[in-house]
Amino acid sequence: MSKSFEEQMESLEKIVSELEKGDLNLDDSVAKFEEGIKISKECNKILEEAEKKITILVNKDGEMKEENFETEE
Repeated sequence: MSKSFEEQMESLEKIVSELEKGDLNLDDSVAKFEEGIKISKECNKILEEAEKKITILVNKDGEMKEENFETEE
């Protein structure tokens, strides 16, 4: 079972805290950094999937209509 976005963010915050302390040796620091990058990518994927599901309710001619959310790039 995969972790929720919130759980992933908590894990990422813990890794950042451990790296900021500076108590880890180089190998452990690199391993933690790699783990943090992996979690960051997973969080980004979760956000992208959520963005695809977002709909906007728009009032057109007195009727409510759902439209897909589109980002401006």
